[in-house]
Amino acid sequence: MSNYTIGIDTGGTYTDAVVIKRNQSSKKKNNTDNAKNILASVKSLTTHGNLSEGISDALSKAIESAVTKSHGEFSPKNVSLVSLSTTLATNALVEGQGSSLGVFTLGFNEAMVERTEIAKAIPDAKILNIKGGHVYTGREQEPLDEAAIREALAGSMGQVDAFAVAGHYAVRNQTHERQAQELIHKITGATVTASCDLSDSLNGPKRALTAAFNAQIVSLIVQLENAVRESMQALGLNAPIMIVKGDGSIANADSVMQTPIETILSGPAASVIGARYLTGESDFLISDIGGTTTDVATVRNGWPALNEAGADVGGYRTLVKAIDMKTLGLGGDSEVEIGELLKLSLLPNRALPLSMLASKWPHIENELSLALMGDSGMRSAIQYLLLQPTDSTDFTDYEQEFISMLSTEKPVLFRKVVASARDRSCLRRLMNRGVVRISGFTPSDAAHVLGYQSQWNTQAALYAAELLGRATGRVTGENVDKEVKALAQEVFEAVVDKSTRLLINQLTGNQFDLTDPIITATADGSATMNDMQIQLHSKLPIVAVGGPAGIFYPDVAKRLGQEVIVPEYSHVANAIGAGVGIVKSVISIEITLHQNGLFLIHANDKVVRVESPTEALNQAQQIAMENVKQNVIEKGGKAVNDSDITVDVKRIDIPGMEGDVGLISAKVMAECEGVVL
Repeated sequence: MSNYTIGIDTGGTYTDAVVIKRNQSSKKKNNTDNAKNILASVKSLTTHGNLSEGISDALSKAIESAVTKSHGEFSPKNVSLVSLSTTLATNALVEGQGSSLGVFTLGFNEAMVERTEIAKAIPDAKILNIKGGHVYTGREQEPLDEAAIREALAGSMGQVDAFAVAGHYAVRNQTHERQAQELIHKITGATVTASCDLSDSLNGPKRALTAAFNAQIVSLIVQLENAVRESMQALGLNAPIMIVKGDGSIANADSVMQTPIETILSGPAASVIGARYLTGESDFLISDIGGTTTDVATVRNGWPALNEAGADVGGYRTLVKAIDMKTLGLGGDSEVEIGELLKLSLLPNRALPLSMLASKWPHIENELSLALMGDSGMRSAIQYLLLQPTDSTDFTDYEQEFISMLSTEKPVLFRKVVASARDRSCLRRLMNRGVVRISGFTPSDAAHVLGYQSQWNTQAALYAAELLGRATGRVTGENVDKEVKALAQEVFEAVVDKSTRLLINQLTGNQFDLTDPIITATADGSATMNDMQIQLHSKLPIVAVGGPAGIFYPDVAKRLGQEVIVPEYSHVANAIGAGVGIVKSVISIEITLHQNGLFLIHANDKVVRVESPTEALNQAQQIAMENVKQNVIEKGGKAVNDSDITVDVKRIDIPGMEGDVGLISAKVMAECEGVVL
């Protein structure tokens, strides 16, 4: 009986789902025939107010398509794995959503508490510093003040929904964090994040902030997992759920429930894995252009480089290891704006393409046509509002009244519900929360006008382009067809220009000024500067994925002197990356020189004392290897052998001394990749 996996990706615009047939060839990194294993792929609109609705829709459509295409060979009973990549964690933290939070710092001083920046990042969080913590060697700094914890929980701290604990030098000795974690959970029953579970960094304030962010979003990820499980049960799916982490690896949902912050940049990381699977390339530059953003990263030896400084969340640096990538607010659904002096620009915000809306609601095409017969309000004629499904009830009376004028069944014209500055302010708040979405003319519409896309309503795109052009003076009526296509072509060129600049910055490791004449000549396609011909050449192959990739990236690649690879199924690369992901584990153990030749091995909640530096290195390596084996299993992978583990030792020695005699400190890192069970 065949074995199948399902990959799901929730993006800013779409939720994608794929069904993949698993076989031996699919495990090879450089197999270019892997596209043949994709049995079904579908796209559904992401429902921002209630993500589970979009996921359920995509999942059911993918299963239905797989059953049809396999002529009955495929069955939900044959699915061995469902894997999900998601932007939920990133979006929630940036938007300030999640649980009410209590944070206990153990043994920090006032300056350290301030350096956590928790009060700025999460203004409503309740923070309390209590006695405890450890010193650099792992020795107890002072006893943990459990009475202070109990007293705080009996007061206002007991009214919050989730907790984080961060101890001074907890990575050298986890004992106090574990004691506090257990005590808080026992008293409140709430989720408690320990900072030592998220990072081995000695930077206590950054660990505390990372733990606080993590605790804030645990409940959201739990809700998402529960929604996926309910959908799976309704469809007859009985398989484990895995989630893609920000470093590109996957782990079972139960383990990620405790560390959801590790799903930051989950979607972009999944696209890298999907691109590798589809192309067989090992070293390449990937650009993932979706509806909302474009993400670029460099891949070496089949794996994306990680940002050693830690992932950024809403302007705050965390200690989460995630893919090192550049992101630009540019996609197929970027809103086109024509401002002063008729200058065209692409805004970073997402708009619903008119061609897409009209394909789902045909009356919109007729309304756009009628608007062209009017004399005023042409710009507002392309602005529709669509209410998103949501379970939220946290709205003001005015917001409730505004929402009552909208519908999830069909779009409503902007000008019919927005009449005042207060209305605009209310709409802006609801849009920021993902409750309402607005339409506009987009690069996707321009592609329909130019004939590069046709899956939606091309006539609606033509009407929308003419309306925008007339409202801004771009279309005068002298030669409407020519002027409309010229406007669409300028939108197309703007996407190619911005994409080319982004890739040049990634390839060179620089951030060039927008006015740099050489970069400008390359990006705009002129390739000349006075009497100088300019030609750039990318040393790395360029792999482009995402829905609009095949439309814009052939021109981007020409400007960079390199052929572009747009693999089959590139439009669902993220979901494919989720479905074919691998379990990866990295464990580090530290060794420090204590006194009188005594060495300390810092292993989780215990400190091992060893007299010989060589013995310390050997024991640390053995502990790291055993821990990494166990961690792979906990994440949902099969058991690995010693031969599957790579061990790296970074050490500091006294100069001029041979062997291990001069050892001062070392970090032993064990790493391995595991096949999913």
